[in-house]
Amino acid sequence: MASSASPTWLRFKDAMRRHPTAIVGALVLLLMLLVALLAPWLGTSDPLALSPIKRLRPPSEQFWFGTDMLGRDVYSRVIYGARVSLTVGLAVAVLSTLIGLAIGLVTGYLRWLDAIMMRVMDGLMSIPSVLLAICLISLTKASLQNVIIAITITEIPRVVRLVRSLVLTLREQPYVEAAIASGTRLPAILLRHILPNTVAPLLVQATYICASAMITEAILSFVGAGTPPNIPSWGNIMAEARSLIQVSGTILLFPGIFLSITVLSVNLLGDGMRDALDPRLARRM
Repeated sequence: MASSASPTWLRFKDAMRRHPTAIVGALVLLLMLLVALLAPWLGTSDPLALSPIKRLRPPSEQFWFGTDMLGRDVYSRVIYGARVSLTVGLAVAVLSTLIGLAIGLVTGYLRWLDAIMMRVMDGLMSIPSVLLAICLISLTKASLQNVIIAITITEIPRVVRLVRSLVLTLREQPYVEAAIASGTRLPAILLRHILPNTVAPLLVQATYICASAMITEAILSFVGAGTPPNIPSWGNIMAEARSLIQVSGTILLFPGIFLSITVLSVNLLGDGMRDALDPRLARRM
């Protein structure tokens, strides 16, 4: 009996076998997701509970990562902080990919709209993403939702330019020209003939956006422009610990390690997906 597996899936599995680091990245990311989901059960105490009498305790059996300047359990705050970073990363990756995909499909196919939208995207990309996010958040109230919206706006141009470049190539393909000649309407051409060929590059791009969004959120929180202090995040924890680095460096160390490991796992997964889904790389290997 012939195998029913698609060539893309077979190429993906083959690439995963050749790139064990991608498997490691996927497993570590899955572990971080489980930590975020199980934070109420994994945490040893309330991450917002204040206990000044226990302030700046070193790591011990009771406080695995020690306590901060207000006596809060750093371990519990780091565990709950995984929820914020992963929520921001995944939400920004999904939103920016969907919005950028819609804009890129239309602007890449309609030449008159392409000139207008690309100048807007170039203007957004000319501003450093962190600076643009700070400016957007300064216009609104500091909250997790506004952080996600601000970072999403900074990431949309990257997706738009990627999709536009793909559409510019795909719209010249014979099967697209044949669809036009047969009288197929524009929405059907975009959804049936062009959209499926953009999925693989977008999946890879989404992983890099997820990693970039987590770093940006940590930077915003570190400089005081991100999530409010009552929401524990890795950036907030490091921001509060920077003045105590000579007194208790572990407060800054542990959230930094968790952030680095999570971002690294996402990037490793993205590299593996790129090798698996790019036919040109597959042929070279």
